[in-house]
Amino acid sequence: MIHEELQQLQQLANKVTKKIEQIELEKQSLEEQLGALQRELQEKETSLDHFKNQIKISKIVNNIPVENIASAELRNRIDNYIKEIDKIITYLSE
Repeated sequence: MIHEELQQLQQLANKVTKKIEQIELEKQSLEEQLGALQRELQEKETSLDHFKNQIKISKIVNNIPVENIASAELRNRIDNYIKEIDKIITYLSE
């Protein structure tokens, strides 16, 4: 009788141990997923900040008064530089 109860307790202890191991593995997996999602969020926030800066620069360029052909050419050059920088940033972020 006592022997049977000890066996049952041992079986229950084994089940609990297996369940704890399973939960620990699940916890580790969830922590890894959380880390990946946090990194992804940081990348998206960085991209958003870059996009906001691009908009600010474009507004500054558009507010430059066009008094002569040289100013219009300067504006076009700045726009082209911004586009090239965006391409480089996109390439580097991939």
